[in-house]
Amino acid sequence: MSDKIKHSGTIESIDGRHVRVRIVQVAACAACKVASHCNASESKVKIVDVFDAPDVKALAVGQDVVVTASRDVAGRALLIGFGMPFILMVAVLVAVLQLTGNEGLAALSGIGALVPYYFVVWLLRQRIAHDISFQIEI
Repeated sequence: MSDKIKHSGTIESIDGRHVRVRIVQVAACAACKVASHCNASESKVKIVDVFDAPDVKALAVGQDVVVTASRDVAGRALLIGFGMPFILMVAVLVAVLQLTGNEGLAALSGIGALVPYYFVVWLLRQRIAHDISFQIEI
């Protein structure tokens, strides 16, 4: 099994060493011949930012490329985006429920704890973008 996640895409724009690539994520059934007659098929267009792309002179807008990320990078992104907030929310919910016995307050506190968490993530977005990055394969 490959240790990289790969998506085919098309270069949307190039600004210095910052390349924006448009990828189309399709569900497995979207490639099916009868997908147009089925409600289960789906596809999403996403823009992926590639920072510090090497050999930018060999790239052109409209060129087809493959965007890759290691499974380690994907795991860290999932941890930052979903795992840690979930653990924080449940911990705050349980703590407030134990301290007050008020379920409504516990639920609001658990959700409210996500505001400072995501604010810190937003403040650290440049560092996170550097640590969790995509690469381009031509």
